[in-house]
Amino acid sequence: MSAKHAIPPEPPESQDPGGSEPAAGGDERARKSFVLRLSPDLHAELRRWAAADLRSLNAQVEWILRDAVRRRRG
Repeated sequence: MSAKHAIPPEPPESQDPGGSEPAAGGDERARKSFVLRLSPDLHAELRRWAAADLRSLNAQVEWILRDAVRRRRG
């Protein structure tokens, strides 16, 4: 694998704004961020679905993933 396509290591937790520390305002549900590459068609479809559900694209993707995990667990 060339250096151009290498995945950079994750930053230490102390430097990661989405790490295990509570978010500003005392929110105990900290968030982790990562890059997600989507085809333009899938991105557009998810954006339309999010708009129809009155959610941001990020919230819609998180909702879809939570639902999939819940179904998988049974």
